[in-house]
Amino acid sequence: MAEPGDRQARPMHIHIDKEAHANDFARLNEQWIREHFRMEDSDHALLADPLTIIRNGGHMVSLTDNGRVVGVCALLKDPDGRYELAKMAVDPGCRGRGFGSELIEAATALARAKGASSLYLISNVKLAPAISLYEKHGFVTTHLGPHPSYERADIIMEKEI
Repeated sequence: MAEPGDRQARPMHIHIDKEAHANDFARLNEQWIREHFRMEDSDHALLADPLTIIRNGGHMVSLTDNGRVVGVCALLKDPDGRYELAKMAVDPGCRGRGFGSELIEAATALARAKGASSLYLISNVKLAPAISLYEKHGFVTTHLGPHPSYERADIIMEKEI
């Protein structure tokens, strides 16, 4: 959350596993994916029912500003004790206001509280502002090149928590 003096105070809140935000989770993710890429089968499956994230042991994180969902991400649980930071999206009109950082910090704290040893993400180098944000939060590149499961993915980043 924002610290005093960081930026102007605002009614911003982080929510964990709020089922009422599932439609916003799907909407924001579909919006950013279509902005840069094409929807893959795995996107259609997950965004048709985002609550499967929770049912499968993961978490859906949402951020509201003035009561409106403006950012989302997911923590997907791996059997090896790690979590994947996935499906992070911020409303285009709200980008550049620190919401992405708030989501990463909340997701990292949640994964740590759940006993995760590390947090990783799968992305695309074309998304330079996102890659820069991940690096700012301590993620380092562990793989560069095509991903076997996702057509658009070409970078894996990870950080120990």
